[in-house]
Amino acid sequence: MAKLWAGRFSKTTDETVNDFNSSIPFDNRLYPQDIEGSLVHSEMLARQGIITAADRDQIHSGLKEILQSMDAGEVEFDPAQYEDIHMCVEQLLTERIGQAGKRLHTGRSRNDQVALDMRLYVRQEILEVRDQVLHLIEVLTDVAEKNTATIMPGYTHLQRAQPVTFAYVLLAYVSMLKRDVRRLENTLDVLDECPLGSGALAGTTYDLDRHFTAEVLGFSQPCANAMDGVSDRDYCLEFLSDLSILMMHLSRLSEEVISWCSWEFKFIELDDAFSTGSSIMPQKKNPDICELIRGKTGRVYGDLMTLLTVMKGLPLAYDKDMQEDKECVFDAIDTVTMCLKVLPDMLSTMTVLTENMAAAGRKGFINATDCADYLTKKGMPFRDAYKLTGGLVARCIQEGRTLEQLTLKELRVESELFDESFYEAVDLLNAVKRRNTFGGPAPEQTEKQIAMARDFLQEHRKQDES
Repeated sequence: MAKLWAGRFSKTTDETVNDFNSSIPFDNRLYPQDIEGSLVHSEMLARQGIITAADRDQIHSGLKEILQSMDAGEVEFDPAQYEDIHMCVEQLLTERIGQAGKRLHTGRSRNDQVALDMRLYVRQEILEVRDQVLHLIEVLTDVAEKNTATIMPGYTHLQRAQPVTFAYVLLAYVSMLKRDVRRLENTLDVLDECPLGSGALAGTTYDLDRHFTAEVLGFSQPCANAMDGVSDRDYCLEFLSDLSILMMHLSRLSEEVISWCSWEFKFIELDDAFSTGSSIMPQKKNPDICELIRGKTGRVYGDLMTLLTVMKGLPLAYDKDMQEDKECVFDAIDTVTMCLKVLPDMLSTMTVLTENMAAAGRKGFINATDCADYLTKKGMPFRDAYKLTGGLVARCIQEGRTLEQLTLKELRVESELFDESFYEAVDLLNAVKRRNTFGGPAPEQTEKQIAMARDFLQEHRKQDES
């Protein structure tokens, strides 16, 4: 079949070149956006008197029929027939309605057409990813609310450090995910300009109403510079950056879960429905979901780096290199949404082994700082209290005891400042409760963080309803 652009060519495209050049095998997923843009573009052409109302009506009827056919899976996206989704829709339209279909592309280039399709598609996907992240925030908040008094060790350098609660740890990830939501919403603002009407690079001689098409398509304004409108994909890069940071957070959370459900920690038990076994070791219960999320994070990073590399040396305006934007954007979206689909259910069904968490806290000397603070508040210089406490920890390690198991007589050999109140001071739950500064792990503070998360979720639900 002759290409729609084949007017100046005396030969047909080589078959290998055709396969290499064609994007229809992957950009066919843009058909809803392509048809939406064409409906609005043709409406504008009729309003401006560039095409007749009768042509517009035929175009609209044909496009809607094509949309139904594509939704039903009745169209074969064959590279031998169609170079890309834009040519596919236009060829099908002309086949179905005749001459009127040939008028659709008036005042438009594939350059501004694909720029519009990608903005519409990315805008839709941002909203869907954001909703999935909000659901994950809700799940983490629900689990946190049940564990505001579940004591566990907090870690630095993967060494037990200070007493916290399981709620506090989960709420740290809630804070990260809230920022991920804000980043996604910022990208919505960045892409909120309509490139339709930019033409190939320098606009058009037709009297287009670009503000009309922008408004109908849900953009706040048209792109101010036509060349910029067709030649940049910075909003795609920002979206891929958002997804990469999001995946980094999901990967860190997954790493925590992998550790927590190991026998070395045994802080949680994953539901059987969200675990896998070994082909040779019958005792194994593997956290494969988390390992895959951790592994797929590098894949999303690669998508970002691919597009950064594609764009870094391109001269203005449009270059065919930019066809490479789609596969990495599509792959990143598919990967992230797959991870966000499975992770919340896994977390909501896990069993929290509270006693194991508390036992790890008791054995890790995570109340050593509280011992030093206890002495400091009684008048000992902090560095002296730090050194004395370090000596007590070393003795306990040697003797296989904890600080709480030292007798008052043994303690007073080291300092007369020790009295019965010491044991209350180093009690793990009391130690957590005293960390009652804003943002701390005290139950009072974690309840405030939970309330903030609930407010965040409610605010976004109201935005979606309005």
